Amino acid sequence: MDINSTRIYCDESCHLLHDSSSVMTFGAIHCPTEKVREISLEIKSIKEKYSCVGELKWTKVSEKNLEFYLELIRYFASQECLNFRSLIVRNKQELDHETFNNGEHDNFYYKMYYYLLRNVIEKKNGHTFEIFLDVKDTRSSLKVKKLREVLSNSLYDFEMSRITRIQQIRSNESNLVQLCDFLLGAITYTNRGLDTSRAKIEVSNELSRQCKVCLLESTPPWETKFNLFHFTPRGEGKC
Repeated sequence: MDINSTRIYCDESCHLLHDSSSVMTFGAIHCPTEKVREISLEIKSIKEKYSCVGELKWTKVSEKNLEFYLELIRYFASQECLNFRSLIVRNKQELDHETFNNGEHDNFYYKMYYYLLRNVIEKKNGHTFEIFLDVKDTRSSLKVKKLREVLSNSLYDFEMSRITRIQQIRSNESNLVQLCDFLLGAITYTNRGLDTSRAKIEVSNELSRQCKVCLLESTPPWETKFNLFHFTPRGEGKC
């Protein structure tokens, strides 16, 4: 196994243009390929400890299993090999797709994945990457292929040897995709200004404390453990 191989697991939230949320978020959790199995087993062990053996999802966070979710936050924060990046789009209803995205929200969706991933990849010179995206729909395989091509070209890697594959994966197939969903859920919940669940508020606050960040603000671009970037469109002709 290539010791400089990294796996990146991605998810998104509130990605539909016309829904009840003004926020759209993208997340990527990454670690050395050689650590993936170990981390997956440790997440499984934490699930079993609290008898939470089903799929880990932010939507399941409740008072009943609050300690389970808090331990997951502490686990993530304690693992030096685990890093996370999120891109938060505010006021998505103001996106000007006609001007910037050939009239297609889908183009913007993959453009955001490009900016999400490029930041991670550029910081790991000499590494190869396998990238896994949570399944969006059955028609997105061509755009996933194009995403690999565009990312590779941005690295002047015209033979596409550094990004060895990008593929879609269902969340129930990977504990790391599930962990990404969970962390991204806390970011999304906070940035939507929701306060309907004490458990979700407590989990979000614990994430902020453990990672020493404000979920409502961008981190410095060189931050690696928990990197946040907030993007706010400015309306017609400016996004």
